[in-house]
Amino acid sequence: MSLNFSKKMGKPLFDLSVVVATRNRLPELRRMLRSLEAQSVDLREVIIVDGSDIPLGGCFNEFENLPIRYVRCFPPSSTKQRNEGIKTVSPESEYIGFLDDDVILEPGALVAMREFWQSSADNTGGAALNMTNHPPLEWPFLKTSRLAEILGLYSSRKGAVMRSGFQTMIGPVQVVTHCDWLPTTAVVWRKRVFESFRFDEWFDGYSYLEDLDFSYRVGKEFTLVLVPGSRYSHFPGACGRGNGFAFGLREVRNRLYFVGKNPELSRLRCVSALSVRSLMNLGLAIRRKEAYYLQRFLGNLTGLARAAVSSGRGRRSPGPGRHSGSGSGPMPRMLREREALDGRWRTDGPVEPTRGEK
Repeated sequence: MSLNFSKKMGKPLFDLSVVVATRNRLPELRRMLRSLEAQSVDLREVIIVDGSDIPLGGCFNEFENLPIRYVRCFPPSSTKQRNEGIKTVSPESEYIGFLDDDVILEPGALVAMREFWQSSADNTGGAALNMTNHPPLEWPFLKTSRLAEILGLYSSRKGAVMRSGFQTMIGPVQVVTHCDWLPTTAVVWRKRVFESFRFDEWFDGYSYLEDLDFSYRVGKEFTLVLVPGSRYSHFPGACGRGNGFAFGLREVRNRLYFVGKNPELSRLRCVSALSVRSLMNLGLAIRRKEAYYLQRFLGNLTGLARAAVSSGRGRRSPGPGRHSGSGSGPMPRMLREREALDGRWRTDGPVEPTRGEK
């Protein structure tokens, strides 16, 4: 289902279609749309792809200056909703952007982004906005250590993807920064990127690491950057995080799947880094006295054990193609784990990590 809302226009046009995948977050969505409406440019369209339990179709009449299009997508997942939004984009748009429903754009954010694209090189494929309230690193002494570099758990370079398949955070930055990957929290892509690439819908439900998977593939053919003057803040909305055990499994499963798709990455290094990650979760459980992190640690251990059994049987997850990630499909055990996690996401909300823990 798609609905159009006729709106007033009058500011300089940024030929951008903004896709917003949302689920059960109307207050946060309205807050984000107010910050979008306050920008000093007009947009080609704002496509709200709604996976809420109760449809939000009649909730946007207050935004008279936004060219909103509403699309219903149910049952939802982040990747499925974004792909649906891409299919809905106007053929006249030059750029496609994604905004999470729980961000707030600073004044001038899209002016700075528009100016960047006006002078960008033709091989630039994506440009992310600059998050100003990035959470501090957990265990910074460990992540910045030589051991972390060797294991591929972390790096001093912003926006890097190591051979382990782990990535570093990007913002905030003061200059245009070239990256190996970009988050989907707030980002603008050249439209022709989507002639060859889509989000891999194997990453279902909360879709942990789907942005890493998508942008890393695109980054093999296009330049990816972060624009310092295009600023925003991220305030993760309230949602059901689910059982820590389920997210611990997802951490392992999704990371190994991503590494399996990219032959230049190392499964051995990935398992080593995941083992360190599990110990960090155990440390957080002890330090913070929170059962969630203990459950997450146990989920990590279970995921690693299952991966070892699968590897011992010689079964690997075949890597999907460059376009949509479709192919012969992941291993049967991974499919069963995904189905088990699906039910939790659809009933309790996405299983979401603490900010910055990707």
